[in-house]
Amino acid sequence: MTEPPQPPNQPPTPSGYGHLPGPPQSGYGYPAQGDNPYAQQSPYAQQPQTQPVGYGFPPPPPGPPGMHPGAPGTPPKKKAVVWIAASVAAALVVGTVAYVGFLRGDDKDPKQPVAQSSPPVDEKPSASPSVDKGDGSGDGGQEGDLNSGRKQGEDKVLWLKTSKIDGPGSGVEADGQWVVGDTVAKSVWKSVTGYGAADGKEKWTLTFPAEICAVTDQMTADGKTVVMYRDGESDTANCNQMRMIDLKAGKEGWSKEVPKEGMFDLFAGPNLSLTGDTVSVNRVTRASAFKVSTGDKLFATPSEGCQAGSYIGGNGKMIGIATCQDADHTVEVQDADPATGKTTWSFRLPKDFKVTSVYSVDPLVLDIGNEAKKERSIVVLGPDGKQRATVTGEGSFATGCGLSFSRSLQCSSGLVDSNTLYLPTAPAAGTGNEIVAFDLGTGKVKWRTPAGDKRTLTPVKAEGGQLVAYREAEYDQAGEVVTVPAAGGTPTPVLRHPSGAAAPVESSFHSPRIDYVDGRFFISASRLLAKGKDEKLLMVFGK
Repeated sequence: MTEPPQPPNQPPTPSGYGHLPGPPQSGYGYPAQGDNPYAQQSPYAQQPQTQPVGYGFPPPPPGPPGMHPGAPGTPPKKKAVVWIAASVAAALVVGTVAYVGFLRGDDKDPKQPVAQSSPPVDEKPSASPSVDKGDGSGDGGQEGDLNSGRKQGEDKVLWLKTSKIDGPGSGVEADGQWVVGDTVAKSVWKSVTGYGAADGKEKWTLTFPAEICAVTDQMTADGKTVVMYRDGESDTANCNQMRMIDLKAGKEGWSKEVPKEGMFDLFAGPNLSLTGDTVSVNRVTRASAFKVSTGDKLFATPSEGCQAGSYIGGNGKMIGIATCQDADHTVEVQDADPATGKTTWSFRLPKDFKVTSVYSVDPLVLDIGNEAKKERSIVVLGPDGKQRATVTGEGSFATGCGLSFSRSLQCSSGLVDSNTLYLPTAPAAGTGNEIVAFDLGTGKVKWRTPAGDKRTLTPVKAEGGQLVAYREAEYDQAGEVVTVPAAGGTPTPVLRHPSGAAAPVESSFHSPRIDYVDGRFFISASRLLAKGKDEKLLMVFGK
């Protein structure tokens, strides 16, 4: 094939992109299972996803309603999966039956305005009693005692919260989850509520004038974050209102409208990124940055040259993802000062390549792809913007983000710590997955750790010189939190979730948000049907 011209700081594009180790096998995903009485029906079952429990899993084989976990009676959603061909030495090469790096992968429908004709019955989650006895006699509310059937050596369900909302027909978003000190905060539709991490008691609730339409899981060092909400409840309402929240104190800070940056600045579905005291509001072709502490505007997309549509922050650093005004609309990655937006270097991608995921800003690890040619590469850049390595390895991996009108480039499918990238694979039918660790200095595989027993491992965080991962629950098997040494090895359980009554509930969370903080595991829904019935919202495990 003809190789595209390369920019000066880009290695030659390898030939043979898209060749697979073998044709994709049919029937990927979970084996069929029995009906799950705790599962809730997905309101967006036909949308592609990359962020449910089991990142990147292709859909299970067709079956009658109730035969797959998490959504009885609802067709499974398509999962984004990519194949890595080790035979291509200079790049992580990916090909699929249909290129998935540019599929929608933020696990959500396009943002829907809140219908005016459906007033809420209860705009904040209604609490279920705590479930903390662990002796089979606790009050688990409608779910019964979730600790019944707990075996020796297993830990507890500390508590479960449900939500009862009568909302718009499209359902409501519940994306935000933050753990700060002894509080876990959760966003649902028009409110953010803080609960005691140990006992689930409600500590505070903040109510917004309209639907919360953008959140980030990032916070400042003192527990502040920024959320966005719509400027009304009509079908034409814009997602352009911004508010700072002090998650520790449970108090609102400043509020302001994000100003437009030109005629074609659209606020249909912005996303947020936060680093230090800077938060960026990213939309289709424009982006602007503000001071978290005061709300003051810091900078915005330049009007000339290569124009950033996203500023991505983390670890005190920030980069801009810009589109250049040339005939090919070349994409350029730039460093950006979080306070001024000024750049000192740029890294230009090959023709027709786009950034699909940013796994880390410091060190800088980018997932890039060419949709038309079904090509993909994961590149590592040094602090000077020069390419340091390209990741290579065998396996089937999710792309992490995928394409959507409003999705963030920051993804949770991959995790970076110091000099290592951790990526989970997607298993073939009837097999478990594995986590693969890549050396960012060489781009080569350091080690592989299998989940075992047809299970699924998901990276959660890296701390204390080891990887923390979640071995996901199945309908008849509880989940657990495990650690893997930095050098690799067999996963060691540090939190064994209870089997019995709790396992079907834990396994039925659809596209959950997960955290492991101070020995507690938090799992919550990212979207609710909001049909006026109790739905599980937030479940917490601990000793």
